[in-house]
Amino acid sequence: MDEERSAGDAGFVGIYLPEGCRAMIALQRGVIARQQALETGLGPNSIETLLRTGRWQRVQRGVYVAFTGPPSREALLEAALLRAGPDAVLSHRTAAEILGLTGSHHDGPVHVTVPKNTHRAQIRGVVIHRTERAVASRDPYAFPPCTRIEDTVLDLAGSSRTADEAYGWVYRAAGKWLISPGQLREAVLQRTRMRWRPELLRALEAADDGVRSNLEYRYVRDVERPHRLPRATRQARVIRYGKPCYLDNLYEDYLVCVELDGIEAHPRDERWRDFRRDNAGAADGIVTLRYGWSDVTQSPCGVAGQVAAVLQKRGWAGPVRRCGPSCGLR
Repeated sequence: MDEERSAGDAGFVGIYLPEGCRAMIALQRGVIARQQALETGLGPNSIETLLRTGRWQRVQRGVYVAFTGPPSREALLEAALLRAGPDAVLSHRTAAEILGLTGSHHDGPVHVTVPKNTHRAQIRGVVIHRTERAVASRDPYAFPPCTRIEDTVLDLAGSSRTADEAYGWVYRAAGKWLISPGQLREAVLQRTRMRWRPELLRALEAADDGVRSNLEYRYVRDVERPHRLPRATRQARVIRYGKPCYLDNLYEDYLVCVELDGIEAHPRDERWRDFRRDNAGAADGIVTLRYGWSDVTQSPCGVAGQVAAVLQKRGWAGPVRRCGPSCGLR
C-alpha cells in the first residue's frame, strides 16, 4: 500500500509504513536503504514525502535515517555499510571501536572493507579498503558486521606508520584479553605479504612470555636481552593487602622488581597506588625500580647498568655485558 493519507490536524500527510519496512528500520538502528524500502512495498512517492517533510533524512546516497534529529554514531555506521554494499564489513579503527579494542568511539571517518573486485565510487565520510579476505574476515557474531578481532588487529598493525605503532595494536589486544598471542601468530602466518610481519612475529614471541605493552617489549628487547641480564618473570602474581596484583618484571631469585610506567597504563591519578604497592613490596624485601618510556628508549644501556648493579648487590653473579661497540653501559 503506497497511498498518502491525511493526518488530520497534524498539518502534514500521513504515510503508511508496511510491516516489513518498520521491521527493517528497527533491525538497522533506524536506518534503511531506498531499495530495501521499495522491496517492502513502500512506494517512491511516499519516500519522497517522508524526506520532504523531514521525517526521514538522507545520510548517504540512497540511504536514509527514519527519524528527526542528529543521526547517532550507530546509525552512521549502518548507513555506511548499506551504501558500501551487501558484502561490506566495518574494519580497521571502526571495527576496533565495536570490538572493544579502543576505549571509546572514533570520531573520524568510518572504515569499511569490501571484496577486492567491488567497484564502488567514493562514499562521503567513509574510507574503503579492498581485499580478497573481506568475506572470510567477517566476524559471524558481531553486529553491525565487522572484521574478526585477529583481522582487525593485523589490519591496523599492517597500516601502521612505525613498528612501535604496530606493536601497540598487538599488545593492546593481548592486554585486554581479546585474543591470545598464539591466535594472533596463526593469523600473521596466514598473511604471507604483510607490512611489519617479521617484527610482529618477534613481538608475539615476547607476548608469549607475558609482555603486555610496547614499553615492556622495549625493555626486554633493548635492555634485558642484549645486556645478558637474567630473565625476569613477566606479570608476576603477588598478594598485596590480601589481593592479587601483577608486577611487570620480577627477578624472583634476587627480590628485584622492574616496573615500567607507560602514561596509558599508569595515569597520574594512579601514582599513589603505585607508591603503596612499592612500599608493600619493600616490606616483603622486594626492591622496586621504575622506568618510563624515555628511560628505556633513550638510555637502555644506562637502565641495564642500574638494574645489573641492584641485582649484583642481591646476589646475581653476572656479569652484565655490553650490547655492542657503542654501548653506553658503565
